Amino acid sequence: MSNKEQVLPKLLSLTLSRRDLLRATGAAALTGLLPAAWGAAAAPLRLRIIPATGERIPAVGLGTSDAFETRTETALGSLREVLARFHALGGRLIDTSPTYGNAEAVVGRLAAELHLTDRLFLATKVHEVGRQAGVAQMEASQRRLGRRRLDLIQVHNLVDVNTQLATLQRWKAEGLVRYIGITHYRVGAFEALERLMRTMPLDFVQLNYSVATPDAEQRLLPLARERGIAVLVNRAFEDGYLFRVTRGQALPAWAAEFDCASWAQFFLKYVLANDAVTCVIPATSKPRHLVDNMKAGVGRLPGADTRARMRNLIQRV
Repeated sequence: MSNKEQVLPKLLSLTLSRRDLLRATGAAALTGLLPAAWGAAAAPLRLRIIPATGERIPAVGLGTSDAFETRTETALGSLREVLARFHALGGRLIDTSPTYGNAEAVVGRLAAELHLTDRLFLATKVHEVGRQAGVAQMEASQRRLGRRRLDLIQVHNLVDVNTQLATLQRWKAEGLVRYIGITHYRVGAFEALERLMRTMPLDFVQLNYSVATPDAEQRLLPLARERGIAVLVNRAFEDGYLFRVTRGQALPAWAAEFDCASWAQFFLKYVLANDAVTCVIPATSKPRHLVDNMKAGVGRLPGADTRARMRNLIQRV
């Protein structure tokens, strides 16, 4: 067992397509949700360690870009169920940003309504030029999320990164934020991410990584392991591209070897198989997709040979 994780796996007894799984769980009420969602026996999510403190968090989180940007009551009802299911299934880390429309406000409102504000790991970002503008944006995030002390604030896409990191270091010293970090979503930014990971006191780095874009495996993930930096992974589905290229394709039978029952789990388990990854943060506004995604956090993970096979499969489709 890796010292980066705590696993109590329960083998998944059914090999279902994503559509079949969603049909099976879509009508489940929140009461008794956990056994209904997982099958006959509930299984705890895989946990990963935040190296800076040793704190453990579930390895599957929830992103909010696009998915939580809404103002209609119908959509809010669906998102309320997403958040309730996320927590019921053991999820904690929610990643958002003031640049994601009104997503921060939606997360804050729904967390308060569900009495989850102090039970979630709330991660947001700062995306401003200048110290005062950065402070004002972070204070607004505190208000929208309903927490004076946030769990993680990240410099979004490295915007005015030195200025904002200096402020974040002060906020951390003052107890206004627990962890600080940096983010980007493009391979072209990896050189800049690497430089900052080598020179700055970072708790987290957020980067793009997927079975179709495994570039982070070359230098950034080994560096994060070496430097004791937690890793959040965005774009594990390549903004939906991976679902488009596998549409109509049967999940390979050998996916059952690592307890994989859907394409979503296939893509997420590839990411989680690298133990430098602390948490993957797929975004969704659909409760049934949320359940499917969360199942990637239980059961076995693919080994090195299987991961190579997974990459080759995606390259061919």
